Amino acid sequence: MKGGMQGMLKQVQKMQEEMQQKMDLLRVEGSAGGGMVKVQAFGKTVPAPVRREVLARRDDIAAGRLHPFRGPLIDQDGKTVTLKSLKGKQVVLYFYPKDDTSGCTKESCGFRDAMASIKKADAVVLGVSFDGQASHQKFIAKYSLPFTLLSDLEKEVATAYDVYKEKSMYGRKYMGIERSTFVIDAGGKLKAIFRKVKVDGHVDEVLDALRA
Repeated sequence: MKGGMQGMLKQVQKMQEEMQQKMDLLRVEGSAGGGMVKVQAFGKTVPAPVRREVLARRDDIAAGRLHPFRGPLIDQDGKTVTLKSLKGKQVVLYFYPKDDTSGCTKESCGFRDAMASIKKADAVVLGVSFDGQASHQKFIAKYSLPFTLLSDLEKEVATAYDVYKEKSMYGRKYMGIERSTFVIDAGGKLKAIFRKVKVDGHVDEVLDALRA
């Protein structure tokens, strides 16, 4: 009797393990702290908070609740830019902390150097920071940036995209833009999200998203 019970317990344990493996294959992989939020299979190593955010963002994207850029915002020439004015184009919307700083310059020049590939994907680039019109003009002129820079002076768009975050430098805490990029398809819905962007290699992953 004892041997039979042990055998049954082993069978139940095996069934549970097989079921867990099947469930793991149905889950979603993503990154709440860097990289693109996308749907893939993953195992049990992804932390629960990351799973929750990715699942929520996936559902928001699918339902169109996570609103793509709609504007209006003012560009470097004082013109009003809205999503409607870009209808039919894919949009690379990248939020960066400040004009003419090292990381932001490297990122912006990366998009500049990839413009031929970006245009081939029928896409446009919009950069967003809290800098004003005059600062954007100088930044564009200094590095020959061939795309639009927008001024989110009221921080409304950055807040809507959840990129206006508490940051820390040399022990001092302050609020600012967390480097992030959003790829919006030609129909006006989000197709990829990159948070806490690492500049190296970022343009390549954006191009992959545009081509997907």
